[in-house]
Amino acid sequence: MAINTSIELNANFSQRVVIKPDDYIWEASPMPGVERMKLDRIGDEVARATSLVRYAPNSRFSEHEHVGGEEIFVLDGVFGDEHGSYPAGTYIRNPIGTKHQPIIGDEGATIFVKLHQFSPQDHSQFTLDTHAAPWRPGLVDGLTVMPLHQYEAENVALVSWAPNTRFNPHKHWGGEEILVLNGTFYDEYDSYPAGSWLRSPHMSEHCPYTKDDGAMIYVKVGHLG
Repeated sequence: MAINTSIELNANFSQRVVIKPDDYIWEASPMPGVERMKLDRIGDEVARATSLVRYAPNSRFSEHEHVGGEEIFVLDGVFGDEHGSYPAGTYIRNPIGTKHQPIIGDEGATIFVKLHQFSPQDHSQFTLDTHAAPWRPGLVDGLTVMPLHQYEAENVALVSWAPNTRFNPHKHWGGEEILVLNGTFYDEYDSYPAGSWLRSPHMSEHCPYTKDDGAMIYVKVGHLG
């Protein structure tokens, strides 16, 4: 199925993009009780898209096939489908050709979701409870890392930053995408509270750090060419 390119939002991947919670504009989806905050998008209802999606309690979305793959991180509540229930902190990958019908219970749910961004050769389908998965030491004191997925140049992880931690200045080979899950993330350009989304292009550079509240971030690198 071809992507309809009638909508373009933050579609120039050579540009840096920052969206903070104060910038959110929730839009109704085609299904009652389901709203979306679009972060980047190329296409209409079938799109290469990165979004926050908010499900009201006891809502559902129509069954759909993942023609370009689907990656989900559950931010709040409990996301569900005919295969199971996935509480906040669950990481989900549904490769090209899979399908499901989201069904949400009394708790409602908010998810971070990326569509049409899988390599056709990446067939890994799994769910990961990040509350139970192990952490590994990071490259500097104060950082711990939980790898979520790796395929070719793409790497996805959670990174926990202790308070008052500073990382080395570095360049983003293949770009970098960050969603701040809690605390406040900083670099020399700005501060990013929980809910902020940053997309930095190939070979961009920054020096990130935290202050007294630390931070937890979802980070993906190597996928922006």
